[in-house]
This record gives sequence, structure tokens and C-alpha cells, in this order.
Amino acid sequence: MSQFDTHAVFNQAPPFENVNLFACDPALMEAVVREGAGWAADCLGALGAQLGTAATFELARQANANGPRLVNFDRSGNRIDEVEFHPSWHTLMAMLIEAGAHASPWDSARPGAQVARAAQYLLFGQVENGSQCPVTMTYASVPALRQAGPIADKWLPKILSRQYDPRSLPIEQKTGALIGMGMTEKQGGTDVRANTTRAVPMDAGAAQARFGAEGEGAWRIVGHKWFFSAPQSDAHLVLAQTSDEGSAGLSCFFVPRFLPDGSRNEIRVQRLKDKLGNRSNASSEVEFAGATGWLVGKLGRGIPTILEMGSHTRLDCVVGSAGIMRAALAHALHHARGRSAFGRPLAQQPLMQNVLADLALESEAATAFAMRLARCFDEAADPAQALLGRILTPAGKYWICKRGPGFGFEAMEVVGGNGYVGDGPLARLYREFPVNSIWEGSGNVMCLDVLRAFGKAPETRDALAAELALVGSGDAAFSAYSEQLLADLARPQDEYGARRLAERIVVAVQAALLLRHAPPFVASAFVASRLARDAGGAYGRLPDGVDCEAILARALAI
Repeated sequence: MSQFDTHAVFNQAPPFENVNLFACDPALMEAVVREGAGWAADCLGALGAQLGTAATFELARQANANGPRLVNFDRSGNRIDEVEFHPSWHTLMAMLIEAGAHASPWDSARPGAQVARAAQYLLFGQVENGSQCPVTMTYASVPALRQAGPIADKWLPKILSRQYDPRSLPIEQKTGALIGMGMTEKQGGTDVRANTTRAVPMDAGAAQARFGAEGEGAWRIVGHKWFFSAPQSDAHLVLAQTSDEGSAGLSCFFVPRFLPDGSRNEIRVQRLKDKLGNRSNASSEVEFAGATGWLVGKLGRGIPTILEMGSHTRLDCVVGSAGIMRAALAHALHHARGRSAFGRPLAQQPLMQNVLADLALESEAATAFAMRLARCFDEAADPAQALLGRILTPAGKYWICKRGPGFGFEAMEVVGGNGYVGDGPLARLYREFPVNSIWEGSGNVMCLDVLRAFGKAPETRDALAAELALVGSGDAAFSAYSEQLLADLARPQDEYGARRLAERIVVAVQAALLLRHAPPFVASAFVASRLARDAGGAYGRLPDGVDCEAILARALAI
């Protein structure tokens, strides 16, 4: 370097790109096989290679740097409420839809289909998270819509299609469809029973005169939604009151953007939300100015109907958070391997190894948990698996999503100033973490749901006990931890301690999975750092004797 060269760039790690995101992750590859989706390994490997390219990471950067734009009116003054996206968004959406991340478990009878789809989703979560939102809602809508008679007959073939069709057209003219949801209102938030949006039956004669046979059962909807996810979707599931008796009248409606006569529905998009993260995705506020919808499920049973959708969206919150964790770890560890300080690479320095290995343990445990939870959905016909999934879904959404922001911050700190700047992947990943914790029920809501599950079905404890018992009695610390947890669950639980209870459930299941399936240097380190001390502290507090080098070699196998 010349003495006059003031801007030579050196000692910078190269970008983390052109890496097969599946092949470099032994924990994910192993989980896919053991949870019943080994048949999907080749496809997941091909997807991992596609997603890990420099070109795909650049699409993610562009989609977030060029967010959606709302266009309320066309040049002639007609109300259109269209959302314009950067081309990178559409390319990413096409990848997701063509891979079947929105639909594959529903048109496959193959065992392990939910696990295979969860692995896809975890890989996509390492690249771009905003585009996952409409995909999740579309995926989750299918169980509810399958009970919707004529709506299912007309819409499900388009929902299950592997063709991404962003055109704003009536469903008859489209090759694929996306579904969103609208529950939250200004005054209610989590308390959807406080919703004021109302629906009244349309005059049967007028509805049939306008829509023909499809007018049967139409309702007129008036009100607002404070959060209306992905307003560009072809239809939304919406909660509205259907009587004057408050919560007794809350029902679920299918509200399409275009009506059977080809006209636009009376859905007025007021504005797009200016969000902390998830900036590539459009979230909006809307008014229903006499919109038309059709009842889904039973009258007055809107919450149970839409909660069937909610259990699957919560699964995706868990899997998506595990994916973002994995991405943050990979970027941080890659940086630490490629940058030196004080005469040697960061990844070889003991204190940094402690931090990185601790992150690696958290990421592997999250991946193992997410894939095990997906198998509960695969095997939901088994009562024990259904009960286990019933508690692990809200507990996992609470704990794994709650661990995300701290995880992202620690990974960002590994990279330093380059991690903090806005155009870097670590800053974007950090901003993405909170949405999975807030969306689809906050932490408190999830923990209360855990209590509700045990209260309604005490045999749920037996399902958890059976899962933990698979470990055997070889690890004294785990045996003591799980025995105390199960003893506590045998007693009535109060709301005050619900967060701690949910955390303990997840950590116990994670430890059980790692003890059964992970290398001993991973499992023993997790048990020593999570069961023998508070799991919620800062990262980088692993006890003496942990084989950090082995953990880090496994964490990023490139």
C-alpha cells in the first residue's frame, strides 16, 4: 500500500453470499430427516442454493430500500386503492409461490409435508421477511376456507396454484390468488370482541339481481380496520359484529377485492403503515364503506373460525423467527471468520467464541423446536400430537419470538458499525424480529393461551410429559428440570407467572430435542447454560468446559 493511498480497503470480511443456505446448516438438514421430510432434502438443497446467491440477497435489499406505494386514484379520478411494489418484490413473491411455500401441505398427502414446508419457510426467512407475510396468511387461510362451500370451490384452486399473479383482477381472470386478514381495530387491539365493524344481511333479491346465484348469503359490511395486512391480496378474512349483543355476534366474513359482477368492492385503503421493519410489505388501514362479504363458519363464531387460521400463522411466527436467527448467526459468524483484530480472526478469540457459540446454541435449539412443532401439525390426527401442538404453538411463539430482538442485537454487535448501518443485512434483520412477537398475538396473549390450554385439557400435561420422557434418565440436570416443570403443571397456574411457565416449557422441549438428536457438545452446552441458570440473560455467558470451536464448526459448515 502506497503511503499516499488513503482509502485502501482491507481486513473486511467478504459478503455472505453464494452459499447454499440448506447445505451449510447441519441442524436443519438433520431436523428435516428426523421429523419425517427427508424426501424433500434434494428440493430444499436446490432452494437453499437459489436463495443464497448474491442476486437473491440483492433482491431482498432492493425490496426493502424501495417499499410499497399506495395509489388511491387513477388519472381519471376513479378510486382504485392499488399498491405498487418494486419489481424485486414480485420476483421474491414468485419464488415463494412457485416453491409452494403458501400451499404445499394442503395439496399433498405425503407424510412430513408440513415439516418440508416449514423448512422452506425457514430458508426464505433468512433472505427477506416482508414477502413472507402474504404467503403465511394464504397458507393459513386454507383450513378455514375448506369449510366455506361455494367459496372453497371457486377460490381454492387459485389459492393452491403455483403461479404468482399480482394483477388486480376478478378471481375468474387470475391464475393464482393471495388471501389476507383483517381483525384489529383502533379501540380493541388484541380484544377483538371490542370491534365495532358491523355486518348486516343484504336484501336477497337485490343481491341475486346484482350477483346472480353468487349473491346468496351476501352481507354488507361497514366499519374500519386499524391493521389490514397485505391490502393487495385478492380477498381477506374479516371479523365483524352481526348483532347488537356484543361478542355473541362476532362473525367471520370472506371479503374479496373484486365482486362477482366484476366491480371493485367498497374497501377504502386509507394509508399504508410506516413500520419499524417489514418495510417491503404493505400493511394498511382501511374503511369498509358498505363492502360486500360472505359468511365463513357459523354465525357468531367468528373468533373460533379465524383462530383456525391463527394457529398456522403462529407456527410461521416460530419458524420465521428461527429463520431470522439463523440468518443473523450466519452473517455474524461469517464476519468473525473473515475479520481480524489484535492479530488474529475474531472467531478465534475466546470471548467472541463464547458469544458466537451461545448464539449458535440458541439458533439450533430454535430450529429443532420449529421443525418438531411442524411435525405436530403433520400428525394432528393423533390426539397426543394435537395436544402437544396446542401448547407448543403459543409457548413457542412467545419464547422464540421474544428471544429474537436480543439475538439480533448481539449478532449486530459482532459485526460492529457495519452491522448497524441501515443498508446492511444485520440492521434489517434486527428490525424484522419484533413483528413476529407482536403480530398474531403479543407475548402476554400467547402465555395466557398456554394457561388456557392446560385448563381446558389437563391431559395436555401428559402429552408434554411423554415428549420429555423420550430423553430417558441419562442427564441429571434435565431430569430435575423436567420433573419440576411437570410437578408445577400438576398444580393450578396463575396468570402472574405465565411468562416464566411458557419459557420453561419451550426450554425443556428444546433441551430434550438436543439431548436426543444433537452432538453431545451441543446438547451438554445447552443444558449447562439454559437449565442450570436463567436462560434470559445476555449471550456470551457459557460456562467453562464448552467446546466452542466444535459448536461453531457445526453452526456454519462452509
